[in-house]
Amino acid sequence: MNCSNINIVFNTCAKIDRSLRQKLSSIWYKSYVLGDRTRYFHSSRTICQTQKDDVEVLLSPQEVTVILRKNEFNKDFSHGSVKSYDSNQLQSNDPIEDTRCEAQCKMTPGLLMGVFDGHGGPACAQVVSKRLFKYIAAALLPQELLENYIKQEPRELLIDTFNDRAEIVQDLKFIYDKSFNEYLSKLSNTAKDEIDVKVCLEKSIMHLDEDLSREVVEPFKENGNVNHKTLSVALSGAVACVSYIDGPHLYIANVGDCNAVVGTMTEDNEWVARKITKEHNTENFDELKRIWNEHPDEERKTVIRRDRLLGELAPLRSLGDCRYKWKAEILSEVAVPLIGQKAIPANYYTPPYLTAKPDVYYHRLTPKDKFLIIASDGLWDMMTPLQSVKLVGEHMKGKVFFNPLQLPKKNIQLGDINELLLHRKESLKSKPKDRNAATHLIRHAIGGTEYGIDHSRLAHLLSLSSDVSRMFRDDMTVTIVYFDSEFLRQCPA
Repeated sequence: MNCSNINIVFNTCAKIDRSLRQKLSSIWYKSYVLGDRTRYFHSSRTICQTQKDDVEVLLSPQEVTVILRKNEFNKDFSHGSVKSYDSNQLQSNDPIEDTRCEAQCKMTPGLLMGVFDGHGGPACAQVVSKRLFKYIAAALLPQELLENYIKQEPRELLIDTFNDRAEIVQDLKFIYDKSFNEYLSKLSNTAKDEIDVKVCLEKSIMHLDEDLSREVVEPFKENGNVNHKTLSVALSGAVACVSYIDGPHLYIANVGDCNAVVGTMTEDNEWVARKITKEHNTENFDELKRIWNEHPDEERKTVIRRDRLLGELAPLRSLGDCRYKWKAEILSEVAVPLIGQKAIPANYYTPPYLTAKPDVYYHRLTPKDKFLIIASDGLWDMMTPLQSVKLVGEHMKGKVFFNPLQLPKKNIQLGDINELLLHRKESLKSKPKDRNAATHLIRHAIGGTEYGIDHSRLAHLLSLSSDVSRMFRDDMTVTIVYFDSEFLRQCPA
């Protein structure tokens, strides 16, 4: 394996045609990268296995850990139903097509956590992660607060994001601000007596998706010009799984094939995985029926082929992906000149074939609910919800040993101290390698076996270049949110 010659290519087993992915990514990177604040616009070189006397040498455990911990992050909270969260990402594609965002609503209560899995390049996922939470936070404002916010000059921030290192370039920021102001105007003209969180989540996602399309089509209709930056966002796509947590109220909005799972402890101290979401793919028969019913009977054999929408797209709902939403005439005028005739999928007769409409779920948190896992399908392809919940549960138990031993302040005998130390020594065997639970899950997803972690497997899979790695695993993004059981115990039923 030659470390000095790393090609940015995407395997045909991915969710969209390779040549289109390459073209869209090329456009995106040439026009979008901005300075040192960018987060995933240029990923680091793949760390290859070292060569010694023509013999391949595996990555050491320390080198493996450096790779796994590169993007980890955690944050603690001092009040509310959320105690803390851990997050991490591990790329397989180069550049990574996943992204994530976490934020606190500033003008209303509630935490927003999201995982976004891109395809056809990273553009759509990156833009959605930067814009969506503002749309949601604005929709959650009561009418009077919304009208006061619109009048503010300058306006205060709607959300406080964590671990946000990316920045939108100025010309796109101008376009996005214009769209957001129009969105605020529409919100203010829609009278609402009370806030329905489910409706807010759905309309925010749908409106942002409409803006991604409109920001390309309207300027083209007005002056015949195509902005390649907004076009690359609209033609690439992203699935999303977003949680909104306000006290004991957990809402999940899901578009595509990411998943959210709640880890619950039973009365018998056993872990139960409560899967909140349901994927929008061909394994979901309700989705297949929905799509078949939306198109003529004569398209039944072409609308879903090879377990993909029009034989191309694996998720059956997503943001962006306007190749499956625009009329063929618009695609011919706007997209074909840029990326060729493949911009129009085969058997494209009755668009739109794709929607960004989310399924929105509600779950009332109880003291038995200990944590929430939100992850892209890169994780769920490698482990079941129950496996992930048990791993996080074991991690919670072992994580306490990262903290120094604290003895009771008084009235303790030497014998008691000795017994305490012996118990701690025995329990230290369960101490995990990683303090961050998201890293713990990713380590087990890649290198886990029924006997524990297989270092050689883990090291080998982390050494592969992106074109080979994509055959074995997808990008992984994991966020784990820990709940405060005592806070939830005191919440009224």
